[in-house]
Amino acid sequence: MQITANGIQIEVQTYGSEDGVPLVLIRGLGSQLIHWPVEFFEGLARAGFRVVLFDNRDVGLSQRCAKAGVASDADEITAAALAGAPTPAAYRLNDMAKDVVGVMDALGLEKAHVFGMSMGGAITQLLCMDHAERLLSGTIVMATARPFAERGGNAEWLATLLARHVDRETYIKSCIAEYINWGSPAFPMTQQEVAAQAAQAYDRAFDPEGINRQVLAVIASTDRRQDLTQVALPCQVIHGEEDTLIPPEAGAEIAGLIPNCDHHLIEGMGHVITPKQAPMLIEMMQDFITRRAS
Repeated sequence: MQITANGIQIEVQTYGSEDGVPLVLIRGLGSQLIHWPVEFFEGLARAGFRVVLFDNRDVGLSQRCAKAGVASDADEITAAALAGAPTPAAYRLNDMAKDVVGVMDALGLEKAHVFGMSMGGAITQLLCMDHAERLLSGTIVMATARPFAERGGNAEWLATLLARHVDRETYIKSCIAEYINWGSPAFPMTQQEVAAQAAQAYDRAFDPEGINRQVLAVIASTDRRQDLTQVALPCQVIHGEEDTLIPPEAGAEIAGLIPNCDHHLIEGMGHVITPKQAPMLIEMMQDFITRRAS
C-alpha cells in the first residue's frame, strides 16, 4: 500500500498482528522490499512481531526524488568525480531516516524496534542518534559509521557503485556475479534463486537514476562515530565474517562506540541476508529484545 511519509509517497507492506511488537526493516542501497527473504519477515511475524517492510525513496514502488540541477546519470556523475568536480546529492541519509519516522507516523506506531542492513544500517544509526525517542532498539547489520572518503572512497570506486540502464538478461547476470562476490557461503542461495529474485526486482521497478541518487546520498553522509558514543538505546551489531563489501572491522567499530552494544560476528555470512539465515536472525532478534529491549 502507498502511504504519505515525510511528504513523499512510500510503498509499505505489513505482516503479523496489529498488536504485535513493532519492528521496521530497512533495506540497503538500491534494493527493494522484495529482497527481504519471505522466511525472514514471515518468521518474525509468527514470532509475535508486527513487521513493517517498505521501499526506500527512489527505489521499488516508492516516490522518485529527483532534484533540479543534481545529476543522476552514471556517466555524468563519474565524469564529474574524475574531474574533481562536486557530485551533489538530491537528499541525504538524514532525510531517509525521517522517511522511516514518517512511515511509523502513518502506521500509528509511537515507537518501534528497527533492523537496518547496509545503507539501512547507516539509516538505523541516524535514527538512534537523531530520533531516539521513536525507537525501542536498533539492530545495525553489515554497516559502517565512517564516511565515504574515510573508507578510501574515490572516483573509480564510485563508478563501480553507480547503476546503468541494461536489459533484463544483463541485469540478472550482474546480480548473479554480485552474489558470487558478496554472498554467504554458509547460508547459500542457488544461482536459480538469485536469478529469480533479480528478475522480480527488474520487472517490478529497476531504476538506475533512483539508485544513483541513493549512492550520492551515501557519499554525502558524514562521520557518525562521535555521535554514536552518545547513543543510549539498546543496540546490537550483526556482521558477517565473509563480508567483502563492508569489512567486519567496520561493524566491530560501531559496536565499540555505542555503549553496552551487543556484537555478533557471524561465521560464513557475507553481505547479504538469505533464506537460510532467517532462523538464526529471528532467534537473535527474539533473544536481544527479551534481554535488552523489552
